[in-house]
Amino acid sequence: MAAVQWRSRGRNYEAEQQRCRCEASPVEFGEYHPLKPIMVTDTKTRRGARKGSTSSSSSSSSSVPPSDPLSSMLDGTDPLSMFAAASGSESHATSHSSSAGELGRKKREKEEEAVGPDFEPWSSKRGEILSRFTTTEKLSINLFMGSEKGKAPSPGTSAVSEKVRTRLEELDDLEEGSQRELLNLSQQDYANRIEELNQSLKEAWSSDQKVKALKIVIQCSKLLSDTSVIQFYPSKFVLITDILDTFGRLVFDRIWTMCSDPRPLPDNFTVEDVNDTAKETCLNWFFKIASIRELLPRLYVEAAILKCNRFLTKSGIQETLPRLTAMIRGIGDPLVAAYARAYLCRIGMEVAPQLKDNLNRNFFDLLGTFRQISGETVRNQLVLQRVEPPEYLTLYSPAINWILQCIAYRAPEPLLTEMMERCKTLGNNALLLNSVMRAFRPEFVAARATDFIGMIKDCDESGFPKHLLFGSLGRSLACADPPESERLTILNEAWKVITKVRSPQDYINCAEVWVEFTCRHFTKREVNTVLADMIKHMTPDRAFEDAYPQLQSVIQKILTYFHDFSVLFSMERFLPFLDMFQKDSVRVEVCKSIMEVFIKHQVELTRDPVILNAMLHICKTMHDSVNALTLEDEKRSLSLLIIGFIRVVSFGRDFEQQLSFCVEARATFCNLEPVLVQLIHTVNQLAMETRRVMRGSHSRKTAAFVRACAAYSFITVPSLSSIFSRLNLYLLSAQVALANQCLSQADAFLKAAVGVLPEVPRSISVEGKLRSSESFLLDFINNFLATLLVVPDHPEHGVLYLVRGLLNMVQDYTWEDSSDAKVRVYISALPLLAAMSQESFLYSIPEVDSNETLYGGDPKFLSEINKLCETLIGQILDHLKALSRDDQSARRQSALAFSLFAVLLAHGELRNNKLSQLAVNLWNLSHKHGHCETSMSVRTLESIKHQAQQPDTAHLSDTVQRLALQSRT
Repeated sequence: MAAVQWRSRGRNYEAEQQRCRCEASPVEFGEYHPLKPIMVTDTKTRRGARKGSTSSSSSSSSSVPPSDPLSSMLDGTDPLSMFAAASGSESHATSHSSSAGELGRKKREKEEEAVGPDFEPWSSKRGEILSRFTTTEKLSINLFMGSEKGKAPSPGTSAVSEKVRTRLEELDDLEEGSQRELLNLSQQDYANRIEELNQSLKEAWSSDQKVKALKIVIQCSKLLSDTSVIQFYPSKFVLITDILDTFGRLVFDRIWTMCSDPRPLPDNFTVEDVNDTAKETCLNWFFKIASIRELLPRLYVEAAILKCNRFLTKSGIQETLPRLTAMIRGIGDPLVAAYARAYLCRIGMEVAPQLKDNLNRNFFDLLGTFRQISGETVRNQLVLQRVEPPEYLTLYSPAINWILQCIAYRAPEPLLTEMMERCKTLGNNALLLNSVMRAFRPEFVAARATDFIGMIKDCDESGFPKHLLFGSLGRSLACADPPESERLTILNEAWKVITKVRSPQDYINCAEVWVEFTCRHFTKREVNTVLADMIKHMTPDRAFEDAYPQLQSVIQKILTYFHDFSVLFSMERFLPFLDMFQKDSVRVEVCKSIMEVFIKHQVELTRDPVILNAMLHICKTMHDSVNALTLEDEKRSLSLLIIGFIRVVSFGRDFEQQLSFCVEARATFCNLEPVLVQLIHTVNQLAMETRRVMRGSHSRKTAAFVRACAAYSFITVPSLSSIFSRLNLYLLSAQVALANQCLSQADAFLKAAVGVLPEVPRSISVEGKLRSSESFLLDFINNFLATLLVVPDHPEHGVLYLVRGLLNMVQDYTWEDSSDAKVRVYISALPLLAAMSQESFLYSIPEVDSNETLYGGDPKFLSEINKLCETLIGQILDHLKALSRDDQSARRQSALAFSLFAVLLAHGELRNNKLSQLAVNLWNLSHKHGHCETSMSVRTLESIKHQAQQPDTAHLSDTVQRLALQSRT
């Protein structure tokens, strides 16, 4: 291809814009509107019409919109509903009466069902009990090591009687046979041993060793009579009853399976649905359990399979529960008896929740044992185990709380009044009072808060600490509101007791509960007083270090109710309270929680110095936690929170104060790059806003301020580690400087960007993965070229010095092997140079004299442009010649040739024969190997033909005749 002489085509941008506008089409809105209902013609064929009859069809028109196929599902006309309706209509009449009966029965069952999802299950309390009741004492456990010997029946003995005799002997072997006692077990070892027993139970059951499984359950039940390490008893109860629950499920499922042949047993089965074999097996289990000699294991094991009474009689459960309740009266230890009652109430709620009388009977029996708690036997036991009475009383809490929860569930409000009277009868027993407040609905307790406070005052302090009672009351008041006239009195009475608690841990546990009540109903004055009291109690001996969870909860509750941060930060004790978070990780989490609430609720811009100073302190705390080991995700999270704060800071028209804030923020958050990027954006926006507001007034002062903004960006950008962040911000800052007529600053930004380009690596990390930087670099260069159109040449650096500097950088840059990026930059530069040769530029910046004004179409300037274009085209053609070795190179050659052809067509003067011939050659080269998209080629030809019809581009008609489409081979 011979060298060509470049000439840019003259452009009339306004005329081209007019030609490209869509033609307006008149619309008669009286007849048509896009929202007007569509006329639908529905043709219906009559059934039974004679063949060929002219009246066999009729047409009807309506203005009703056609039905939506999706909306038909809402009225039950979807295909599945129609099918169900069709199939069900046949048997509708015959099944109507039975369906009504079924619905009535289900309704009655639903009414009888007393336990719903609002009832807190035992499983939710299990973890709390295990973590709360622990011990460092050594524990012991008796493991059954019974004989596995087989006993063959004698030939002359009845099979049935021998079977019964053998099973009774096996049970005797359990209670009298060999046993092994494991001593000196830690709490974890004890739990592991119990879990081993649970697994042994399942294995014995699965291997059809049912008697062995029963032996394991009996042995475990016996452990509940041991109170040698009394502090651990509630946790032991949880572990052992897990085994009992497993045994109960296995027995029930076994009998259920026996009833499921030939068809499964329904959930609501009756005794009549159970076959004789299943009944005999079930009765056999109850006989085995009845033969257990000791009271406690017999009671627990029968309670575990209580549900199996459904297989025997309709009233079996109702008759058995009172009998088991009476059996518990024979247990001498009040703690053991309390947990036995709790277990029976739990099973009762699972199998017969409607039997409330049994729950009440257990509770009243429990009240009757309270005098034993203060008896000599218990006192001697506590002295022997070195357990204080308050600690001993807390051991009853899980059992009493559960029994009262069962009683109070959906109970009427008068029942609470009755319970309060019983508490008074027992001398305001603190243990019972505490459980009553926790069991009944918070609304009921809150309405009687003043009465409860009076009862708490009358309680004996030595038996059960009053601060625990106030803690339980506070939990109810956090969920429900007491009468408004009593709220201040309630807070004062409660805090009189709380502030006297000496133990920092006990104090903060109770005070943290009452913070929510204070925040809900009072102002910052009362909250500030509470915070001051907490600081006073938790600061000595650095007690706050052991109470970080409670202190964090206090902050969360305050943030829940105080969203006006000017009020929040005006509390004198709020920031000193934050200073108690000395542990770095906890302090940062607290600051993050404050920032999250601030960003969510601070919707208005602010310049409040109280807010700004406090938030800067909090943000600085988060920033200073960043070190070399901080994960990128954590840095990103912290940066987003700080950026959220920066975005709501506004000093209005006090632009200098805004810039001063950004300078301070830059120094404060220098280690978080996203924050620095946001600050640069903020300063650039500030410069644009200043120019808009101050246009025409104080021009010198405005220009000085804009230059100060540019200096801020120029100083900050180099500190960024991300190469593309630097490039993009240099370009953005240059554009802002140009818009504000700061030409020297814009020039400095652009030269700095060109100077950074050689540092761009060939690959960069994007979301943790290495990717080629080529596409990012090309995008930036294209944006850079678009900006250069409005940048005037510097009088001391010659014509097009920035364009030449950029192209020289591209020439010297080390591109990837087999890359066409350099040539694509050259192709992208041709439209810029063509636009620079026009008398009027495509776009300009107000009050900025671009090269169109400086040179005014000077022939020397145009000559420089043409020479540069010819040089670029020459290098592009040289590159195209080198791309002809293989199929992949041919594809690249085709794409580049077509791109250059498009540039010549849009910007070159094709009246020039050489340039026109070059365009034809490029077209042919792009189609030479059949790699050019046919559809794109067709659209391009159509566009050229359309342009050839315009007067100023009629010469394209000759060119288009020489452009031929080549089919792919």
